[in-house]
Amino acid sequence: MATTKGDDILIVKTARERKRMKVVIVGGVAGGATAAARLRRLDEHAEIVVFERSGYVSYANCGLPYYIGGTIEDPQALTLQTPESFLARFNVDMRVNHEVIELYPESKLVRVKNLITGEEFDEAYDKLILSPGAKPTQPRLPGVGLEHVFTLRTVEDTFRMKEFIDRTHPRTAVIAGGGFIGLELAENLRELGMEVTIVQRPKQLMKPFDPDMAAFIHAEARKHGITLALGHAVEGFRETGDGVEMLLKDADPLSADMIVLAIGVTPDTHLAKEAGLEMGIKGSILVNDHMETSAPDIYAVGDAVQVNHLVTGEESLISLAGPANKQGRIAADNICGLKSTYRGSQGSSVIKVFDITAASTGVNETVARAAGLEVDHVILSPMSHAGYYPGGKLMTMKVVFEKETYRLLGAQIIGYEGVDKRIDVLATAIFAGMRATDLKDLDLAYAPPYSSAKDPVNMAGFMIENIEEGIVRQWYLDQLDALQIEMLKPDPAVTLLDARTPGEFARGSIPGFVNIPLDDLRDRINELDAEKPVYVICQSGLRSYVACRILAGNGYEAYNFAGGYRYYETVMHDRALIESARPCGADCR
Repeated sequence: MATTKGDDILIVKTARERKRMKVVIVGGVAGGATAAARLRRLDEHAEIVVFERSGYVSYANCGLPYYIGGTIEDPQALTLQTPESFLARFNVDMRVNHEVIELYPESKLVRVKNLITGEEFDEAYDKLILSPGAKPTQPRLPGVGLEHVFTLRTVEDTFRMKEFIDRTHPRTAVIAGGGFIGLELAENLRELGMEVTIVQRPKQLMKPFDPDMAAFIHAEARKHGITLALGHAVEGFRETGDGVEMLLKDADPLSADMIVLAIGVTPDTHLAKEAGLEMGIKGSILVNDHMETSAPDIYAVGDAVQVNHLVTGEESLISLAGPANKQGRIAADNICGLKSTYRGSQGSSVIKVFDITAASTGVNETVARAAGLEVDHVILSPMSHAGYYPGGKLMTMKVVFEKETYRLLGAQIIGYEGVDKRIDVLATAIFAGMRATDLKDLDLAYAPPYSSAKDPVNMAGFMIENIEEGIVRQWYLDQLDALQIEMLKPDPAVTLLDARTPGEFARGSIPGFVNIPLDDLRDRINELDAEKPVYVICQSGLRSYVACRILAGNGYEAYNFAGGYRYYETVMHDRALIESARPCGADCR
């Protein structure tokens, strides 16, 4: 295209303006490194400088427990990029071992300290991205910082722990905290042959799951030799002659060769606070949907920022790699003139726990009720693929939805193969704002090795549609005590029916339930009082549903148990173990 002299001057001026734009990024890893790469792809002429206080600019912190356990053998596999590779590919100036110690928003400067030489200097910017991440929560307890007490967040933390294990060959470990890092580390230390105890103040592991679903995670951990000391608060640490003790409130100390603090993370936001930026919940940085802070030309991304929860709309902190990467990209887009927005987080996550997979998305029932939502749920136990194809295994699904509107709110799945596939479908449905009944209409891929013609996600939709249409009414585990009390009366007002086979019933049953197998129900229906509501259970919920339809067709008021006997047995056994267990360290094994 022909241009005039004036057009040429404008083009040259625009190029010079681009050259002059300088972006400084505080912190690498997920959000900062992603922002740097996106900035370069959008603007070849910008000057991009990243300051990272650790020795690594971009590393797989989610993989750190697996390096300690030996699954990942090469330490360099943890490093996704190096300063040299970033410079070669993206022409980004990555400076490791450089800590930004002060921000000066009014003068557009940051104060930087070289952690190797001790030198301090000021660096100017046109745009600033804060990606400081979060740091392991370290409560002010006696003994924090002892040689045998570890945290796991950075590559340096990992190497320190790995070196200690290789040098001292510890036999016992106690982990404070049962979240992602705590549980993954427990598995990896157990794989090294250690006796491992997890101490957790709440009476469950993995906060994204409801207590009933967490029971399946507990069972898997115990099956592999992990001791769970749930419902106990840590009060401090004390060195012993050859190890360390964890001091507990209202319980005996736990002795171990090493202790790991994994009780969560705290936004590392002191720089933003000291610079006068507006702060959000729990010390996080407040940003808008363009990832802009309250200060002009300063953006923030990752674990340090407050986000809106996509389901509840509430202010939230969600420390996951996926949201951090998206936010880094969005900040870069807006710096380069693209109007990208962050629509919120829904906390989709997945974790390997020995042989099982546990995944969740959206909000669980506990969180939904705390947010003031009127909710219901279904629990189902489908096979991972067609039952006639060898190798299928059961999974347990809990799908939470809003009453009246049937808006899909969240899901939790525990199982083996295919868990991640189903949770991603459900996460997409939540993001799209689908009703829970719409799950029945999803056109999902089917072949016998991979699924069933009626996929587990479709099955959840069918069940919820039955509830909406009044075809089925459910009863829940928290109603059981009241039902059993009623059964103690001379003339109870309800009937409790177990529709399993006599063999299943003999292997375990709930007190108060009468056994009439599903296939005998039509012939024996007169044994039940038609004036009394019937509460029905089977192994998984399918046969009891069919039993409820038979009963309803004959004029009975019937309720189907949400979950089945398999679910009941797992949850009740877990509750009994939690209530009866005492913390047990190396001295009582």
